[in-house]
Amino acid sequence: MSVLTRTSAPLDRSRISRLQDKARYAPTLATVGLFLAMFAVGAAMYPGFLSGQVFLNLLIDNTFLIVLAVGMTFVILTGGIDLSVGSVVALSMMIAASLLQAGWNPFAVIVLVLLTGATFGLLMGLVIQVFEIQPFIVTLAGLFLARGLCYVISVDSITVTDPFFTAMAQARIPLVGKLFVSPGVLIALLVVVVAFYILHQTRFGRTVYAIGGGESSAMLMGLAVPRTKILVYGISGVCSSIAGILFSFYSLSGYSLAGTGLELDAIAAVVVGGTLLTGGYGYVLGSLTGVLVLGIVQTFISYEGTLSSWWTRIVIGALLLAFILLQKLFSRKVRLA
Repeated sequence: MSVLTRTSAPLDRSRISRLQDKARYAPTLATVGLFLAMFAVGAAMYPGFLSGQVFLNLLIDNTFLIVLAVGMTFVILTGGIDLSVGSVVALSMMIAASLLQAGWNPFAVIVLVLLTGATFGLLMGLVIQVFEIQPFIVTLAGLFLARGLCYVISVDSITVTDPFFTAMAQARIPLVGKLFVSPGVLIALLVVVVAFYILHQTRFGRTVYAIGGGESSAMLMGLAVPRTKILVYGISGVCSSIAGILFSFYSLSGYSLAGTGLELDAIAAVVVGGTLLTGGYGYVLGSLTGVLVLGIVQTFISYEGTLSSWWTRIVIGALLLAFILLQKLFSRKVRLA
């Protein structure tokens, strides 16, 4: 009897571990499956949908949202939220457009914009950590502050005519056949690769997951919890400023109302991509897939031609609700295990 008891315990632990592993990947795999299914349905409904360029256009049209979703993934993995990212995108565009109009060197402008985004994010992280205020409140204040600074710079749209920005907007990088991508796609994918390495191959990344899994436990393990929580908002600020630069390449302008509601799109992409809103579970590659799912919904609307663009919001809302329910099921399964 005692022999049976000693051999069954490791087997149970192994089975539980396998169940937890499967449950951990379930939301992300569901997103990948949903994207492939939507692509297959589109190919069956519309001639020309099953094209490599249609897929690449999803990346070209959503470069700034991919980068925003990467930064938001860091924040949500710790159990936080950043509502300021859309406004920081607009502020980055306004700073870049106004300085370029004043004759600044474009590379100096890009460095200054990145420093502004990093400083803005770090300051919000400091306030959240030092004063122990909910991230929702602090980043909401950041949203209004950044949007207000846009109006201080200008209430009108500023056109970007700098030769470097114009060249980046018009450049096409040829691939096999007649396929092509924009330089912004390479920048966005580079950001995804760097974020994946940081989250899965560094002590900082493991600390991010540990904080989301249980901040008190992470503190007891001696991890640098306060520093990490501040830095994730700095990373989100840098990603927002990169997204602002990419948006400037895309639109060749700066406008105070640009990026309105973009923070909600980034949160939706991260959640649809399988990252738990409570933190601790999720993958940056899932967030990339989440952006592609949102992008393919817009492509469906464009191909249909008769539907209003507001149907995009309705479908995204339904997807968001479905994935939150899936997350709830996933959390319950892990708890039972």
